[in-house]
Amino acid sequence: MSQQRLKIGIIGQGRSGRDIHGNLLAQITDYYKIVAVADSIPERQALARQEYGCAAYSTWEEMVEQEELDLVVNASVSHQHFSISLALLNRGFHVLCEKPLAKTAEEVDQLIEASKRNGKILAVFQQSRYQPAFVQIRKVIESGVLGRIVQINFTLNNFARRWDWQTLQSNNGGSLMNTGPHPLDQALQLFGTDTMPLITCIMDRANTFGDAEDYVKMIMSGSGRPTIDLEISSTCAYPRETFHIQGTNGGLKGTGQELEWKYFVPEEAPEQKLIKEPLVNANGLPAYCSETLTWHSDSWNLVLAEDRDTMSHMTEQLYLMLHRTLTQGADLEITPQQVRQQLLVIEECQRQNPHIYLV
Repeated sequence: MSQQRLKIGIIGQGRSGRDIHGNLLAQITDYYKIVAVADSIPERQALARQEYGCAAYSTWEEMVEQEELDLVVNASVSHQHFSISLALLNRGFHVLCEKPLAKTAEEVDQLIEASKRNGKILAVFQQSRYQPAFVQIRKVIESGVLGRIVQINFTLNNFARRWDWQTLQSNNGGSLMNTGPHPLDQALQLFGTDTMPLITCIMDRANTFGDAEDYVKMIMSGSGRPTIDLEISSTCAYPRETFHIQGTNGGLKGTGQELEWKYFVPEEAPEQKLIKEPLVNANGLPAYCSETLTWHSDSWNLVLAEDRDTMSHMTEQLYLMLHRTLTQGADLEITPQQVRQQLLVIEECQRQNPHIYLV
């Protein structure tokens, strides 16, 4: 069945606009056509004309005035996401905005209001919702084999120094604004988006040349919810696995490339009951609790089409979802309201770290 081909304009041809969005959109031409880009650097304009066969402009205002577009991708620098997205919505365009969507939840409220008032879609590029490992983790949790989930660790760490524009608070930089939206989106999906978690957060400036944080340790908790330990660090010389889950019947660990999990089946376990007297062994000597459980195990390994890596796969899935929304009226799977909750969490983290953020 033929698809409606949407005309798309991209604001920005940097690490996101070209290397992520443009690269993928040029491969799914049954769904989208890049008709224009906007970038202030002439060399990037020339490269876009060559690579996409599209028009190129020095400003986004000129692009949207000259072109008929079904969707505008806002891949501008982070601190311009809010103002440009708001202007686009008020001009009557559907918008896909890169993360971070805004600086505060209050700004997200303004974007949601503009989206509703103008009858236009506001989508957010939170492509990690479609990370194959995360999709598999949700399947394992929802199967119930791990029992009640007690704790989930998200760890994104390495050892690196950074000195670019995304290290500055004035540019909405820092680890939590840049890297954080991806694991935070995943964490809130597993915590539950129907309530706000209690937040404990420690931030540090360690290997950064800017004034924003490059170390984040966040604990999310709530009644009847799993405790979530989220760490983003640039000071880890021995990186750990990305995912680690503890449940009452077993656990899971792994990375974006491979996962493994094991669990016991309660019905197969020895029957036990609380004993209040001191335990003794068969010889009448003091003893610890001891039993033999039958463990079941399983694993998962990343398998993608030959022409896709994880980033392009996630990006493709998000764009196909958005195409269904724009052409068939399907619900957005990643909503601005969900992203608003992220910003509330980030604001609380900043409030708890006044040595870095003067909130």
